[in-house]
Amino acid sequence: MKILAHRLFALFLLLALAGCGSTGWFSDDEDDPTAPVELPDIEESVKIRRAWSVGIGDGQGEGRQKLQPVVEGDAIYVASADGLVRALERKKGKTLWKADLDRSLSGGVGAGAGALFVGSSEGEVLRLDAASGAVTWSTRLRGEILAAPQSDGRIVVAQTYDGKIQGLDFDSGKLLWTYDSNVPVLTLRGTSTPILHEGNVYAGFANGRVLALESQTGDIVWEVRVAIPQGRSEIERIVDVDGSMLLAGNELYAASYQGRIVGIEVSSGRKFWQEDISSVSGVGMGFGNIYVADDAGSVHAFYRNGQGTRWIQGALGYRQLSRPTPVSSWLAVVDFEGYLHLMSQLDGEFVGRVKVDGDGARADMISEGNRLYVYGNSGKLVAYDIAAED
Repeated sequence: MKILAHRLFALFLLLALAGCGSTGWFSDDEDDPTAPVELPDIEESVKIRRAWSVGIGDGQGEGRQKLQPVVEGDAIYVASADGLVRALERKKGKTLWKADLDRSLSGGVGAGAGALFVGSSEGEVLRLDAASGAVTWSTRLRGEILAAPQSDGRIVVAQTYDGKIQGLDFDSGKLLWTYDSNVPVLTLRGTSTPILHEGNVYAGFANGRVLALESQTGDIVWEVRVAIPQGRSEIERIVDVDGSMLLAGNELYAASYQGRIVGIEVSSGRKFWQEDISSVSGVGMGFGNIYVADDAGSVHAFYRNGQGTRWIQGALGYRQLSRPTPVSSWLAVVDFEGYLHLMSQLDGEFVGRVKVDGDGARADMISEGNRLYVYGNSGKLVAYDIAAED
């Protein structure tokens, strides 16, 4: 019954958050302050050139998945909700191989040590050969997998919607350990993607906490509270850490819904700065800034050194923004209508805009130099090359 309550509420909340451009969360009132704003006119000073575009199955499907492409070497790997996994040459978009797994996928793609990893809506973790797409092994866990499983070539870690994170043997897929968190009565639909680095797993949970676990045993190294549940109702007390975390050297950054963004020293688990914010899309970094889009549609640039806010861009109110992604000198976000917005990392001013996918783009974008990869919800994977106007 508890899991059913989670799912029913997640569906309700996501339908509310995904209201069309002319309505608010719970009202048809044209004056609703939470209605998505009309896009402002901008003076474009950046060229956004489409290098290639490839269709990938049914994309994110009907279940509001967040299947994430990954770049490894000269290839980009991407999966669709209807079970298609595809390897593409990242410069030209040429197909290297494709595999139909005949499963409903909800988590992926993870990559490491010559292998790929995806998770199914039935809780199955699959390891694929990165060179061919052949399935090496599959292991059934309990709970839907909503983020890409991760691996360092020794261990594979997968996080499930029911609050568990589990470690599997890289070679065999055998279950080695399980960490089970306390799941609140109500949660958002989603999980943060675990980060596996130098023998530790860093994971965010629906109870507003981030944990470091020893990757071989699942033992807790440290635990940090990102947000404290507040309010009388269960809705007011939701504090999920669902967006992508960011690891930079000895610093880990995480943000929660109805809570905070925090910086954590990974060697000790000490919080060294925090700011109040509500976000579900994740954290970016560039130009000495930490970037996060709040659930009201404002993009915030915080000084990485803890000196507060550098700038705020608030012209995209309630447009359900993606994780802010630096690309060269600019910062990119995608909104619920599928518009890609570019702004300056220096001051947040808009410099360019292009329509990517009319269904939007929930997956985190990937940037390399002046190139940006965007995976639209309908299944369109597009590579853009970005440069200043002559």
